[in-house]
Amino acid sequence: MRARYGVPLGIAAAGAAGLVYAAGVETRSFRLRRVTVPVLPAGMRPLRMLQVSDIHMVSGQRKKQRWLRSLAGLRPDFVLNTGDNLSDPEGVPEVLDALGPLMEFPGAYVFGSNDYYGPTLRNPGRYLTEKLRGKHGLNGNPPVVGAVHNPWEDIRDGFDAAGWLNLTNTRGTLKIEGASVELTGVDDPHIKRDRYERVAGGPSGDADFSMGVVHAPYLRALDAFTADGYPLILAGHTHGGQLCIPFYGALVTNCDLDTERVKGLSTHQAEGRTAYLHVSAGCGTSRYAPVRFACPPEATLLTLVGRE
Repeated sequence: MRARYGVPLGIAAAGAAGLVYAAGVETRSFRLRRVTVPVLPAGMRPLRMLQVSDIHMVSGQRKKQRWLRSLAGLRPDFVLNTGDNLSDPEGVPEVLDALGPLMEFPGAYVFGSNDYYGPTLRNPGRYLTEKLRGKHGLNGNPPVVGAVHNPWEDIRDGFDAAGWLNLTNTRGTLKIEGASVELTGVDDPHIKRDRYERVAGGPSGDADFSMGVVHAPYLRALDAFTADGYPLILAGHTHGGQLCIPFYGALVTNCDLDTERVKGLSTHQAEGRTAYLHVSAGCGTSRYAPVRFACPPEATLLTLVGRE
């Protein structure tokens, strides 16, 4: 009996334990990533920027809400929210409450597909098949039919009332203790809402520093920002792979970005130019896939310093 069933039962037990950990422990093991990026002009004072992304709030997630509120203690110079705040149409008040202390600081935001549309139950294996087919989101796939529409306007109104800049296919400038930071954003490429032609042309030259912001780091958006001369691009969307293999890494990115750059700081090249790229692994998951493995939820404090 032991010879025939011992190994399969052991594998099943290990798998069950891994699932319990992924769903019950790691999804609540919130982390703060700290990154230094040498992108500012020489002589400009360092700037501390907090990036929050992919909150995917579900009503009742109290620990996540407390953790988000606690980030205000970092006292960043400004905050960037790179989208996917919701995974529950009823979660808007809790998103605004959790981010309330952060909205006391200058900030800006772009939206992701899950701000506009509610999540759907889907086979996780589709992420792998879509990767193999080179099709992600609405990029090459048929349009979604019967999607649940989230009350994204309420989040927009809350952010706008706090003075955060809406970077939906537009530009904006933050004034931070005598420094001006120009932010250029596009709407979510994952659902083909990006309109880079509306903001094309590169930094205006009127600001001390300029950067690009997008939810999903599709190559067409990264190429455009980099070719236009932006030294830094911020994105989210990937969840860092969400289910990763220890000592190997992510299997998918849910876009056409390679898995080597699924999270953290890297570089991107286009038309002979190079930009820094920071992709947040985010701090949430879809309500229908509430698991993380070898990829803890996170926010990132980026310290921007002078170029080397």
